[in-house]
Amino acid sequence: MADDAKALANDEIDKLTDIEEDFDDFQNENSELEHSEFEERDDLLTHAKVRSTLIGNIISLEHSKSKTTLQTTDEMAVDTLGLIHNGFIFGAAEYAAVLAVNEENLVVISSKVKFLAPAKSGDLIEFRALAKFEDSRKREIKVIGEINEIKIFEGLFQAVLLENHILKTKIKNINKDYHAR
Repeated sequence: MADDAKALANDEIDKLTDIEEDFDDFQNENSELEHSEFEERDDLLTHAKVRSTLIGNIISLEHSKSKTTLQTTDEMAVDTLGLIHNGFIFGAAEYAAVLAVNEENLVVISSKVKFLAPAKSGDLIEFRALAKFEDSRKREIKVIGEINEIKIFEGLFQAVLLENHILKTKIKNINKDYHAR
């Protein structure tokens, strides 16, 4: 019985190795994306590798303000009627928010959003973001999303500026058990 369990475990490990190889192939195939999918701007300090086809295009970028658009597509739809998944709308709104701050090492730490109306495939959603700057490292950004001047999204994002990239930041007590008291 133990040999059967060991054989089953080894089979599962082999499957994981195959998945990793498939994922590596996928990454290599997609590493040669067309240049036009990425925003190339000298004034862009954050989110420089965002794929515009999924998260939006920059229309304007000013101190504490941004304007972006998201062209929705069939690939974003959740059904045959073309209803767009809210995750794409949220992602585009978050992108507009970080652009309004436009600082390196900015991390969104919370949000409160309202989806006020649906979007469908083929819609062009315009996002406007306005950042409130404080003396501290914290930022608050309001984002409005509209289709043909009809508000479909409203959100308030909180972000913080870190000294280093979030993936290079050491977090104290990361293994702390928060459930034990």
